[in-house]
Amino acid sequence: MSQLESVSAVKPSATPAVLKIDKLELRVQSDAGIQSVVRNLSLAVQRGETFALVGESGCGKSMTAMAILRLLPEAAWMQSGSIALDGLELPLLPEQQMQDVRGKRVSVIFQEPSTSLNPVMSIGRQISEVIRRHAVVPAGQERATAIKWLERVGIPGAAQRYDDFPFQFSGGQKQRVMIAIALAAEPDLLVADEPTTALDVTVQAQILQLLSDIQKEMGLAILLITHDLLLVRQYADYVALMRHGQIVEAGLASQFFLRPSHPYAKELLDAIPTFEKRGRPLSRAAAPIEAVAARNSSKELVLDIQSLSVAYKQAGSWWRRLPVIPVVKDLSLQLHKGETVALVGESGCGKSTVARTLMRLLDHQAQISGQVHMQGQNVLQVKGKALRQLRSRLQIIFQDPYGSLDPRMMVGDILLEGLTALRPDLDTQARRKRIETLVDQVGLPKNALERYAHEFSGGQRQRIAIARALAVEPAVLICDEPTSALDVSVQAQILDLMRELQMELGLAYLFITHNFGVVEYLADRIAIMAKGRIVEQGSAQQVLFNPQEELTQRLLAAVPR
Repeated sequence: MSQLESVSAVKPSATPAVLKIDKLELRVQSDAGIQSVVRNLSLAVQRGETFALVGESGCGKSMTAMAILRLLPEAAWMQSGSIALDGLELPLLPEQQMQDVRGKRVSVIFQEPSTSLNPVMSIGRQISEVIRRHAVVPAGQERATAIKWLERVGIPGAAQRYDDFPFQFSGGQKQRVMIAIALAAEPDLLVADEPTTALDVTVQAQILQLLSDIQKEMGLAILLITHDLLLVRQYADYVALMRHGQIVEAGLASQFFLRPSHPYAKELLDAIPTFEKRGRPLSRAAAPIEAVAARNSSKELVLDIQSLSVAYKQAGSWWRRLPVIPVVKDLSLQLHKGETVALVGESGCGKSTVARTLMRLLDHQAQISGQVHMQGQNVLQVKGKALRQLRSRLQIIFQDPYGSLDPRMMVGDILLEGLTALRPDLDTQARRKRIETLVDQVGLPKNALERYAHEFSGGQRQRIAIARALAVEPAVLICDEPTSALDVSVQAQILDLMRELQMELGLAYLFITHNFGVVEYLADRIAIMAKGRIVEQGSAQQVLFNPQEELTQRLLAAVPR
């Protein structure tokens, strides 16, 4: 199929579509000139149907959603085409009339509830605002209706929590509040733009089941925008795959996954990590990988955690000392050279606190007890020069490469910073040679050292973060959700890179994640964490196929397949 061809996702139907888009073209003005970001796109969403618009970052799927809502950024515009909601041509409406459509006829759930909710307004008032604006109920009944919606989306103690603010809710609860806001005016069409990306598997399953239940009750049409193919397989009726601004394949979800026809669709499905793919590369560019069992010949213990407990201090005053908040409780875990141990659990269980404690980032914020030894050193007690030496052997890759790389520094300076601080034994020439080797090792272009982090894609930025961690030649890498924000093909490249580096350098990984696909593919051993404790641990095969604890069974049952 040529790059100029586009597939129509308008299927034959006896009933009129709630949403029909015909030959849509969107353009953007950028430093590189005027570019088409969506081209010749046609699709239709029926009442009661979940239509999945799938694709990787930059393919144009979110721009399509913003065009439906008439919320395109200033530099973008609709060049041609049609967007009709129940026959009403949305691009032709005056803005005042479009404001009546938003929320009432078509509504949206954005990807990140923390930035979508007003931080200085109670969540109840935010729901009531939608109800009042669209006159859903008689005046004076807005509060009672908002409370009913909070109950409907599963917020415990809804009446009492009406006056609470967004920061008082967990990530999953905030997404439930967003759903209540989106559905409060009972729209015909719901646009769900990556609604579960940052959620763990059980909360993700709850959110999607909640949407499915409300959809059946209201006959709601849902346009689900996502890059998560496993979610699409489980929840969508119809799929359209986008690439470079065009739909390249469309069809019923069952047919799309059983018999994909476009090479790009096959490539994406091949890149999904599973237990069956262990020992072979996920991305086509990667070199073949040796069997997992053959790799872990070393039994050298590199990290030994015994009875680790962490409790956060509360801000009190000199006359009133507040009690500490226990987060990690009596945790014991071991890591050997060349081994990957996955630390898995629901949001808030204490996984990231373990990572920050090991990196000595919580020394002044928490009360810490227990023993952590790494190659003969007590990780929790070393100071000064010994601590710097420790940090050259224990490094971390954070979840968000956008936030963990200094935007004011060139990549070369970012990589040199750690070497200068932690490897004073190397001279200037040796450091420069080291970072040039690293850039090649992690698959970045040779001119990367003279560029800034914002000039790279998300996957490339994560490669920079990996290179920075490897610069000081560590023995242990703590990986805190390093692939959760990445597209499936970019995730595959990063996982293949980590496998290759592990085999080449004998690295040990403590892999903190809620993505069970990654765990199945990468982990040698798995530790399941709940409420600050490890409740089950064992080999990957043992935990995945013969789980003993109810929590482990529940987590595995929630994983989309």
